[in-house]
Amino acid sequence: MPGRQITLAEVARHAGVSLATASRVINGSDRQVSDPLRDRVMASADSLGYLPNASAQALARNSSSLVGLVVHDISDPYFSSIAAGVTRVAEDAGLVVVLGTTARSPDRERELLATLRGHRAKAVVMVGSRSTKRSVTAKLAEEIAAFTEQGGRVACVSQAKLPVDTVVPSNRAGAKALAVALAELGHRKFAVLGGPPELLTSRDRVAGFKAGLADSGVELPDQSIRYGEFTRDGGYDTVTEMLAESTDATCVFAVNDVMALGAMAAMRAAGVRVPDDISVAGFDDIPTLRDVSPTLTTVRLPLEEMGARAAHMALSDHDGDPRTERIAAEVVLRESTRKI
Repeated sequence: MPGRQITLAEVARHAGVSLATASRVINGSDRQVSDPLRDRVMASADSLGYLPNASAQALARNSSSLVGLVVHDISDPYFSSIAAGVTRVAEDAGLVVVLGTTARSPDRERELLATLRGHRAKAVVMVGSRSTKRSVTAKLAEEIAAFTEQGGRVACVSQAKLPVDTVVPSNRAGAKALAVALAELGHRKFAVLGGPPELLTSRDRVAGFKAGLADSGVELPDQSIRYGEFTRDGGYDTVTEMLAESTDATCVFAVNDVMALGAMAAMRAAGVRVPDDISVAGFDDIPTLRDVSPTLTTVRLPLEEMGARAAHMALSDHDGDPRTERIAAEVVLRESTRKI
């Protein structure tokens, strides 16, 4: 049986001080305590094996050592790579990262932020696409305001749609550059796996790709854009349906890499060769692409660095207007797309 937990009152009695004084020492109150009293309290706490109450400490300081990390889907390498950058910066600062996943639910996102506010989290980094619905953004902005009024800070990796510091990936420009590169390979017939239409990331990447094709003299009909889940299975299911209906597309563009990997798996299952029969391209350059054959053409974002930059923003002192850091994207042509 483990021993019972020592109370703060016992520490106070052992040190010969009041409970209020012991609390100020242990929980880090702003009220000053003389060095001799502080030393006595800390010596008693150590002697008795007292474990401080983190919630009480956070309440006394109106802050804690917690950094919240809120992502849509940690199983997606896009989010886990960004999370690695956030965690590295937070741990280097001696802080503890608490992870919450939303499954792309706006209500869940707000609930997680409210919970972190209740725990007096020092900062929160929110990673994931903003919604096209203004009402959703407005409700989240209200919760962010409550968090910051309490003294916390928030930074995002997303579109700059909230009143916080934001790291903004070049979704539209990157997709546009990819479209131009694919058109230069000779492709004129495309199918686009667009992801959920209510996500700004999906919308921006589809719009950028369409603009790049237009600049190259290629039209992308609306019926060539198929919307589905932002996951590997979403790509697999959408391409399975597309192949069953037959397609004249020579290239499939998926708005993220995990959808592209699902698309390639569906093609293998149907006996369609990549890139001999159909070329495939994605977006993000997630680390798992190193083990994919054929290697996937994509748009590279420095994912871990994006997370690190957001964490630095969230943990820095800044009282001015929200800052925006725009992250450049780079087209990477690999084996999954061929010249025709």
